Amino acid sequence: MRVIVVGAGVVGTMHAWHAVNRGHEVVQIEREAEARGASLRNFGQIWASGRAAGEELATALRARELWAELGARVPALGFRANGSLTPVRGALELAVAEAAAARPDAAARGYRLLTPAEARAVNPALRGAFDAALHCARDAAVEPRTAQLALRAELRTSPRYTFLPGREVRDVVGDNAVRDDHGDTHTGDAVVLCTGAWLGGLVRELAGPGLPVRRVRLQMMQTAPLGEPLTTSVADADSFRYYPAYASPALDELNAAQPQPATAAEHRMQLLMVQRADGGLTIGDTHEYEHPFAFDTLEDPYEHLAGVVESLLGRPLPAIRRRWAGVYAQCVDPRRVVHRQRVRDGVWLVTGPGGRGMTCSPAIAETTANELGW
Repeated sequence: MRVIVVGAGVVGTMHAWHAVNRGHEVVQIEREAEARGASLRNFGQIWASGRAAGEELATALRARELWAELGARVPALGFRANGSLTPVRGALELAVAEAAAARPDAAARGYRLLTPAEARAVNPALRGAFDAALHCARDAAVEPRTAQLALRAELRTSPRYTFLPGREVRDVVGDNAVRDDHGDTHTGDAVVLCTGAWLGGLVRELAGPGLPVRRVRLQMMQTAPLGEPLTTSVADADSFRYYPAYASPALDELNAAQPQPATAAEHRMQLLMVQRADGGLTIGDTHEYEHPFAFDTLEDPYEHLAGVVESLLGRPLPAIRRRWAGVYAQCVDPRRVVHRQRVRDGVWLVTGPGGRGMTCSPAIAETTANELGW
């Protein structure tokens, strides 16, 4: 079988990976010299802890298994089973953490509620004041800016793989074929469009105006090296308000009695933080849903995040070295993990994983491969 994959972000690259490793020939086409979208502008988190029960959690846990296998095969991914900690303060936040730890699927997620001393034994860098911490052992991380490069370097060792950068696919030609802006036609037994947040142009023509996917903008930043290990990923209790796994009467009470600070509420914020291989901290994030998106990166959210981080670390934040904005595609229905649609005979569109793209992409691509009979 010959598979044409359009898009070299993490979702597209995982589709190429599964196809090549099942013995098929793959041509992967990317409009940039390398992918530069949400697949690089994220935390690199393999985040099982907050996923909704059912399909979303099952997909994330399967993806976690696949990431571990990939990490063993491709060490340059920087895969590490670091887990995560969510420190909580006060009775209301603690009640949400306790409800999460009592879930029927808590063991599958690796949940444990820790005392401050137990949490610091897991992550000594958390010297700030907190009352307890929710530990999720199943969370993990990779290096987002280099993961696709590492996977592609491994793919290029196969004679069945071809990467064509700097080519924008402009048209679907008959069945199972696309034409790029160089005038070249690429024909296969299957074409998979993994175009990320690029939802206009050809995608709109193929999927129609009712595509149930929206674009979401975020702001993030990265610091200079911390100077010590941050042994887990770290979230704050605002992540309880964002991730569906934490829905409970206790969360309802938290939202009613202890709303977010004004800046966090305005920008729909939570703290997520991961240490990079160079020792720096990736910190975020905000969520903007209304079009047209702002073109500015605003300072108030960064100041808020810095204050939250410093309160958890109990020390000043290292200097900020990078700030950026990104846009990802998210299914309008939050219960859907991804939008997978046959848009022409032999042509499928796979998009809309939202903030789950890095976490779930290996399993999303595996499902596509299984459904298409690769």
